[in-house]
Amino acid sequence: MGGIADQILLWPFGGVAYVQPPQRPGATLWSIVAGPLVNVALLPVLFAAMYAARSLGLPHTLPDAYLLLRWILYIDISLLVFNILPIYPLDGGQILRSLLWFVLGKARSLMVATLIGLLGLVGFVAVAVWLRSVWLGAMAVFLLMNCWGGLQHARQLLRQARLPRRAGFACPSCKVAPPIGDYWRCGACQQPFDTFQTQGECPHCSARFNATMCPDCHEQHPMMEWVNRGYAGAGTVIDGNPAR
Repeated sequence: MGGIADQILLWPFGGVAYVQPPQRPGATLWSIVAGPLVNVALLPVLFAAMYAARSLGLPHTLPDAYLLLRWILYIDISLLVFNILPIYPLDGGQILRSLLWFVLGKARSLMVATLIGLLGLVGFVAVAVWLRSVWLGAMAVFLLMNCWGGLQHARQLLRQARLPRRAGFACPSCKVAPPIGDYWRCGACQQPFDTFQTQGECPHCSARFNATMCPDCHEQHPMMEWVNRGYAGAGTVIDGNPAR
């Protein structure tokens, strides 16, 4: 998809892959759905292995090996069912968000997905209490924290979407016009400024920048690539470090 995936965290709740797909609904959807698809792809392999094991009489000749194979199948099914629950930030919740993104947009899709996730967590907590499972309770707390963080991020995105936008420019990646205001910080003096008003030059220290980061999708592009056709004189060739 053209994104970044260079970190996997192993901790008591399992493995977490940190991915940064391009900020498009299709790219995000395929990046997230790839996880559950691995479990789906393993199912026919494991079922075939179980059938072969029974045909060869492994339950009687090698009962431990057969038991291990059966538990691997159970784990695969359990991971698949758990991950597709529509609870953000599980894969199911993020898949739901990506699908809603096509219709509702980036901010509102995240808002709806996190609200549905909070409702799903009520049922998750009820199951944890019913089973008296400390492990499920800890998992519910973890999911609640992440879901609440997603809700706050959705509110931030909604506020950002309402900002006045600068005509004549658009991000080459997400096609969104940049906001008007001091939303970029100089890499040299750390002062905020509006890079599109000054054509990539910091008004405080006169540092110039060869690329500008999009506040919406976080991709960086040279200023000339931001200029919409039909707007003359909007771009200037600039050099230096990227403005963030």
